[in-house]
Amino acid sequence: MERLIERLNEKHIQPSHQRIKILEILENNCDHPNVNTIYELLCKEMPTISRTTVYNTLNTFVEKGLVSALTITPEELRYDYVTIPHHHLLCRMCGRIINVEVQCSFAVKKEIEGHKIEDVQGYFKGICKECLIKGNTEK
Repeated sequence: MERLIERLNEKHIQPSHQRIKILEILENNCDHPNVNTIYELLCKEMPTISRTTVYNTLNTFVEKGLVSALTITPEELRYDYVTIPHHHLLCRMCGRIINVEVQCSFAVKKEIEGHKIEDVQGYFKGICKECLIKGNTEK
């Protein structure tokens, strides 16, 4: 928990029990959860928390650069604890969003053709290895 408090302090975010728990969920959940998933997980431990509190906390985390917001699907915003440039795979079978390591020369550039690059978000759509192993390839 001390490490999470330190991360919040580094980003000039006042640590609170709710903020620490939300950050803990993001750190421990590699599937890039959405607001509803985070809210449902928190309700088990904090039944009085509101969805609005979760939403506002996540917005603060994104604004301060503590987490990234992913817009891979138009239906929902997902959140990523890993903020260094990396790519994602959206599995069309199970819906999971998975971090993938891909060498991309554009991901490290600060300028392309005279344009200032501030953020790079790359993703792939396909079938994850877990679904392939299970033979889950037809929807």
